Amino acid sequence: MTEPLTERSARIVAARKLTRRTGRDAAGLFLAEGRQAVGEALADPAGVREVFATEAAATAHADLLAGSPVPVRPVTDRAAAALSETVTPQGLVAVCALRDVPADSLLGAPPQLAVALAELADPGNAGTVLRTADACGAGAVVFGAGSADPYGGKAVRASAGSLFHLDVVRGAPLPGLLPRLQAAGVTVLAADGGGEAALDEVAGTGGLAGPVLWLFGNEARGVPAELAALADARVRIPMRGRAESLNLAAAAAICLYATQLAQG
Repeated sequence: MTEPLTERSARIVAARKLTRRTGRDAAGLFLAEGRQAVGEALADPAGVREVFATEAAATAHADLLAGSPVPVRPVTDRAAAALSETVTPQGLVAVCALRDVPADSLLGAPPQLAVALAELADPGNAGTVLRTADACGAGAVVFGAGSADPYGGKAVRASAGSLFHLDVVRGAPLPGLLPRLQAAGVTVLAADGGGEAALDEVAGTGGLAGPVLWLFGNEARGVPAELAALADARVRIPMRGRAESLNLAAAAAICLYATQLAQG
């Protein structure tokens, strides 16, 4: 029986570097923890380098790991904890290749629905937007320069596997990309609580028919003014109650769902 890898094993030491963005970018790899993420990763095994599993996790997820086309390496509980960013490690971690695509790949045949994030700070929101975009049928999520890394542990967990279903663009220079997308026939809509157009009005006049790219900004500051000025419209969500505003994840869900409905 193969001895489990410890936290001092070379493979674990190398994998632990992937918990930092600099390590992920240098290696071109990231970690996906837990059954949901590992299962989605293994659905496209060409992008998976190896899987680490504790004895308990290997037993609990034997159905998932049986016949795995990639190596499944036993690890100690302490080794699994070294790779986890959670209080309670799940004991199941896949080492995956970064899934970035170049921004230019969106220009030839733009998806009917896409998202761009400008200076988004919270990795949890990054993952939640990925998950919401996936649920609403989006084809791509573009992370503008300065946004949270979608491959960080918190973002991967929050995406609940959706990271593996979408095209991901990172570090995109949005001031240059947005006009090129518009030239390719994409309507760019900036979500803005003070926008001149109401979401229901835009939907009613066919403005969500697509291709559409929704632009969301920083949680505190919103979409930068220079990017909002490039959009075809700044769109607000009508609110009938007394709430002052919506958080970014809720606003994204409403805008994307409305677009999904409009596009049938």
